[in-house]
Parts: sequence; structure tokens; C-alpha cells
Amino acid sequence: MRSAVEIADARANKPGHQLYAGRARAIIERASIALRSSTWVPIATGFIEPVLYLLAFGYGMGALIGDISTSAGAIDYTVFIAPGLLATSAMNGAIYDSTWNVFFKLNESKLYQGMLATPLGPLDVALGEIIWALFRGLSYSIAFMLITAPLGLVPSWSALLAIPAAVLIAFGFASFGMAITSYFKTYQQMGLINIALLPMFLFSGSLYPISVYPDWLEFTIKLLPTWHGIELIRDIWFGVIDFSSFSHLSYFIVMIVLGLFFTTRRLRDLFMR
Repeated sequence: MRSAVEIADARANKPGHQLYAGRARAIIERASIALRSSTWVPIATGFIEPVLYLLAFGYGMGALIGDISTSAGAIDYTVFIAPGLLATSAMNGAIYDSTWNVFFKLNESKLYQGMLATPLGPLDVALGEIIWALFRGLSYSIAFMLITAPLGLVPSWSALLAIPAAVLIAFGFASFGMAITSYFKTYQQMGLINIALLPMFLFSGSLYPISVYPDWLEFTIKLLPTWHGIELIRDIWFGVIDFSSFSHLSYFIVMIVLGLFFTTRRLRDLFMR
């Protein structure tokens, strides 16, 4: 393993050397080691929630609702909500790791101060934490797909492309979640995250089409990342790829870039003055 001096010398005078050392994998390695000794309960809880929604709404209310009219035709209600809940599952996996986990390391264990005292730069920390959050989002997505497939809710093999799309969604939420969390100082402030996520989930079309809303509310919902994520997964799930699908992709690419920028800038301002 190279020494800290060798790493620092290797990145000296390179563009952005004060921000990035090319060592984001060190953050991932540390997180994987920590996972072995951590409890599995928070991880399982984030995955179980969308599954419970699928069972309660899909097989409970679904029997009363029947089919839903969409651009792909009339679809059974349970099949309709499955892709939306897959997107929600990926979002949960990423957002929990990039908010509460990051908050603890920032304000309780002071772990990032120690990391940034090494040759690591703030972009290394941001990328490492976000990529680790993506692993959780990816595992949630795969597990949810393994549950829905035997239930006959996956219309075709092409729906497997929803998994990499879900990772993109997780990337967007993780990068933005970490950026926002870096400004929070108390656990009470962290409660604002749940206050924001729950309405976005309930009103962004995961459980029913947003066409039921007034025009002004429908327009507002279309500005939210949850709606774009659900629509992207639903387009891929049913094989209805058009211009709007690429607009959803673009939305998350912009979200990722902005999230990484503000996270890196915030970590630099906090610990590298």
C-alpha cells in the first residue's frame, strides 16, 4: 500500500488535486468493513416498506380498483404500481445511506475530519459515500425485482433495464441527499428529510396517475425528482420509450452533477479552510 506522502506527491500539481486524489475506493472499503459489524435492521427496514405497499395496495385495493388506463393500454393495478415502487425502493436505499449515515459521520463521529486530514480530497469522500449508497439502492432494486417477477408483475425481459435506471435514480437522490445533509446540525433538522420524502412518494404517481389532480398541482408534481424517477422506471417497465423518457434521464444527470458539486464544495468549506 502506498504511503500518504506518495499519494500526495502523485496528485500534486494535477488539475483539481486539492479536491480529488482518485482514492474514492478507500471510502468504499471502509464502509464495507463497517457493514460487517453493523446491524441489519435499518437496511431491511428500507427494503421492506415498498414490498408492504405492494402487498397492501396491489393485492388489497387492487382487487377493488381493477385496471388502470395508461399510454401502454389498460393495465392491472398491481402491475401498474410495481415499477413505481421499484423506483421508490432504489430511492430509499440511496437516501437513507446518504443522509442519516452521513449526518452521523459529520456531526457525531467526526469521521470526515479525519479522512480529509489524509491525502483524500472532498470529492473522494463525496464519491465514495455516494457510490456506497448506490450499492444499497442497487441491492434494493434487485431484491424487489426478484419478488415481483415470480408474482407475474414483470411484463417482459426488457424490464430488467429498470435496474440500471433505478441506480441512476439512486445516484441522483444520494448526491443531493448528501449535499443537503451537510448543512444540517441537529437530529430535529434531519426530520425534514422524512417530511419531504413521504409527500413526494404519496403524490408523485407511484400509486395512481397524477392526472387525477388539478392542472396546477400536476405541474408542481412534475417538477419533483420522485415523479421523474417513477415515470422513467414505468416507461422502461412497459417498453414505452419516447422523448419524455430521455427528459427524465436528463433530469437525473443534472441532479447528479449539481449534487456532487454542492457536496464537494460544502465539505471543502467545512474542513479545508
